[in-house]
Amino acid sequence: MRLKKYSNKQKILIGKKIKKICKKYKVNFLVNDDPFLSKKIDADGCHLGQKDMNIKEARKILGKKIIGITCHNSIKLAKKAIKAKADYIAFGAFNETKTKKAKYKASIRILDQAKKLTNIPLVAIGGINSENYKILLLNNANFLAISSYIWNNKKYKPLEALERLK
Repeated sequence: MRLKKYSNKQKILIGKKIKKICKKYKVNFLVNDDPFLSKKIDADGCHLGQKDMNIKEARKILGKKIIGITCHNSIKLAKKAIKAKADYIAFGAFNETKTKKAKYKASIRILDQAKKLTNIPLVAIGGINSENYKILLLNNANFLAISSYIWNNKKYKPLEALERLK
């Protein structure tokens, strides 16, 4: 759940609804940036950016819940996240994205390098759509973080966009 422009109260209300949907479909529910909010709504975990709380502090709050870390395009950050026992590491942006301004451009090569370092899941982020997702999956991405293509697609409704990813 990534809701940058909402109040904490709104995030809690929305988060509780999303949690029910995720539970129904047996999908993990992660909160972006905020371990306290993640704990409050009993999400399955939290995704942390490099400017968010460090993983050791987040682990004190969330215990054994899932914690993932953004590593942009950096093997150095990936090694640090692996050492800190992140449950997954995320790289990106792999493509142009409208979700947020991408300061870092990741290449397929970083997925290959990271796979040699660890067995924890690798997540690809940034501008992923029906045209470019397969190349990431074929090159060691275990998961894809897809936002704008599903929710802000001018051509397809969310379910139609998802169908194009099968």
